[in-house]
Amino acid sequence: MTHPTAASPAPAAALVRTAAELHAAPRPGRRAVVMTMGALHEGHAQLVRSARELAGPDGQVVVTVFVNPLQFGAGEDLDRYPRTLEADLATARAAGADLVFAPSVDEVYPGGEPQVRITAGPLGGLLEGATRPGHFDGMLTVVAKLLHLTRPDLALYGQKDAQQLALIRRMVQDLNFGVEIVAVPTVREDDGLARSSRNRFLSPAERRTALALSRALFAGRDRLGAQEALRDRADAAPGDSARAGALDALGESRLAADAHAVAHARLPGPAAVRESARAVLADAARAEPPLVLDYLALIDPATFAEITEDHAGDALLAVAAKVGTTRLIDNLPLHFAPHGAAS
Repeated sequence: MTHPTAASPAPAAALVRTAAELHAAPRPGRRAVVMTMGALHEGHAQLVRSARELAGPDGQVVVTVFVNPLQFGAGEDLDRYPRTLEADLATARAAGADLVFAPSVDEVYPGGEPQVRITAGPLGGLLEGATRPGHFDGMLTVVAKLLHLTRPDLALYGQKDAQQLALIRRMVQDLNFGVEIVAVPTVREDDGLARSSRNRFLSPAERRTALALSRALFAGRDRLGAQEALRDRADAAPGDSARAGALDALGESRLAADAHAVAHARLPGPAAVRESARAVLADAARAEPPLVLDYLALIDPATFAEITEDHAGDALLAVAAKVGTTRLIDNLPLHFAPHGAAS
């Protein structure tokens, strides 16, 4: 028997609708699962390609397509959420999926809405959870069910939904799920906008305004990078006179001769990152159409609590806003060097 080469077309992914069909399907090697609500885009395709790589040529990649009603609150866009199964099948196949599991609501919730659910705990009440009460309980409940139904060795989720990712990891740890959770970096459009199924709802004018989300994150990241570069240059100078001369040679103002103190001041830390991001969002709030900010948060990625000004280590700059009737989220990982490093 000959095996397909890298140049051969990918075999068609099989569509299965029920748990019985899924469990009857052959399962070679490791199984990697990518959970989606459909309307697949390049971000989802990257998840599938990553799953294919991790599962290996002898493994199996399953993509789930299920619009979970438990995740939508009153007034949210359950009925408006795009359903494009035929296009989703083509995207999943092209990215390397073996199976697409697209169950009905009755298949996932055969007794109606489940009376016993997973609760997200304190983390589920912050940020997205504060804006969308009950959203994360519904998300964790369906993720738990889909993990049981698909029985994967590993499951992949996008970093764009950072709070969802953190909660799934916590659920898997706290409730002893035997599955590895893998994070995949956010996929962006050429203009910086994070890929989302909801981007299709933006008019051209709304899309221009929506670019402020990623620009705000990049502005915060750049402010932090400038701070760290100034600190590094200040630390590299052996003494006050030499430091002033070195900075002057680098084109710094003579007023910055005491840049060592400036570099280690508290304002250019988390406060300055927030300030830079807020400035971009404030401009977008005056645009036409305007951006309506829900939250901007600079948080510890483990707890989702706001970081303190003396924070050292990993952080997450996160934003959520509405443009027109479309609500968008985005985030960017950051890293803060220890404060007060010896010069």
